[in-house]
Amino acid sequence: MLWLVLLVVTLGFTFRWFKNRRILQVASQIKCDIKAYPLLGHAYLFIGGGESRMRTFERLGREAIKNGGLTNMWLGDNYFTVVVDPVDLEVILKSSLEKDDVMRFARNLIGNGTIFAPVSIWRPRRKVLAPTFSPKNLNNFVKIFSRQSSVLAKQLQTEAGRGPFSLWKYLTSYTMDSVCETALGVNVNAQKTEDEPFLKAFEKCSILIAERMVQPWLYADAVYKLLPYHEAFEKSKTVICDFIDKIIKSKRIAIKENKDDANKNSNDSKTFLELLIEGSGGERGYSDQELQEETLVLAVAGTDTSAVGASFTVSMLARYPAVQEQVYKELVEVFGDSDRPVTAEDLLQLKYLDAVVRETLRLYPPVPVVVRKIEKDLELPSGITLVKGCGVLVHIWGTQRNPRYWGDDAEQFRPERFLDTPLQHPAAFMAFSHGPRNCLGYQYAMMSMKTSVATIVRKYRVSNPSTIKNGSSTEQKPIRITFDVMMKDADRFTVQLESRGKKEEKRR
Repeated sequence: MLWLVLLVVTLGFTFRWFKNRRILQVASQIKCDIKAYPLLGHAYLFIGGGESRMRTFERLGREAIKNGGLTNMWLGDNYFTVVVDPVDLEVILKSSLEKDDVMRFARNLIGNGTIFAPVSIWRPRRKVLAPTFSPKNLNNFVKIFSRQSSVLAKQLQTEAGRGPFSLWKYLTSYTMDSVCETALGVNVNAQKTEDEPFLKAFEKCSILIAERMVQPWLYADAVYKLLPYHEAFEKSKTVICDFIDKIIKSKRIAIKENKDDANKNSNDSKTFLELLIEGSGGERGYSDQELQEETLVLAVAGTDTSAVGASFTVSMLARYPAVQEQVYKELVEVFGDSDRPVTAEDLLQLKYLDAVVRETLRLYPPVPVVVRKIEKDLELPSGITLVKGCGVLVHIWGTQRNPRYWGDDAEQFRPERFLDTPLQHPAAFMAFSHGPRNCLGYQYAMMSMKTSVATIVRKYRVSNPSTIKNGSSTEQKPIRITFDVMMKDADRFTVQLESRGKKEEKRR
């Protein structure tokens, strides 16, 4: 019986390989020195957890850089052209808008939310969503970011002067509170809760989705449903969706009865969910299912993306004291000795902080890779023609470290590059993707990150406890990167804090 199953599987793969012969012709034109095995492709390299996955993606990125911008990746018989050249990527991202089929595993959680939706659904929804991120709405959201970052600063006081601790749980709770208040109009007080079920459930789902994406033997639903992963995924998904559904239903009732406190004053205080309900046509607009999908996108992307970006930024400030000092000087210039909250106008003045955040996102983009599907033959500026059916691995991590566009110091942390040198190509920096399907909420994320980082640095001096002895000198340990749906510090952003006293503020 076993031999029969193996025979059927082998014949199936053989048929697919024959069917993909045009794709094989493309792959033969692109160099890749990383060994791919029959049936597995490069999937064997992704076995071993989040750190192993990230090391493999890094290896593929460096291989593409070495080969002039392109390389190959096979997951079973699923082919992806790995691209790290922004000239090619601009053509791909502007013409190939459909997400690759592998993203269906993310849709198991998000549904047809804008990030992963087919183009036919994405296009009309984006038109409805875009006005909710207007400058007026974003400026109002900064008030919430500022209030929640003040709570964050108070929570961190318990860690000041007490040695190493994980910054991650504090910043995810901050972004969770911020997203829930701006997007949903509810206060979940995650920063004052020991374990937030939504955050734990999302982290579990992220790991399971990432594992399934790179392990082709888990692709078949019939197989996956027999495994314990499926039950764990569904259990966590239920926690996430129930949380969102409860809020949507109560918000619809509140809007209909005009009893929601947020609506009594003016449009200035309307949340993302309210704007979305009204923008899509009120009661005759989006269904609860559609609202759930789009609210989940913001809740998930807004919470994790901003938390990852802010956590990496604070970690880099801890590793580069001179950069941290420059950020602090800029904050003193803007705020003086006052403890007043951060405003949208303040964020516009914090040019160096903005450069620090961008440089951090260049080296550590929260989403290091995205995938697209080629739906019709596409000739790239590099001379390669991608044929219908090809997948494309848009290697953001590799693109943003490509020395051809970032110089010989591409691997170094140097925020000044965003102040003194214009980008050599618009797609060279794509921490929030590029083209028509770029991240709608990138300004929201930047404002949230800068507000939280500014608040932390105003109150605390951050240092890095991760050092190693090298002879007579001491060096900082390299950051161990892990990857599920987003890349993170495997040590959960461990830092040390020291309170900045009033004397220090006056001295400056």
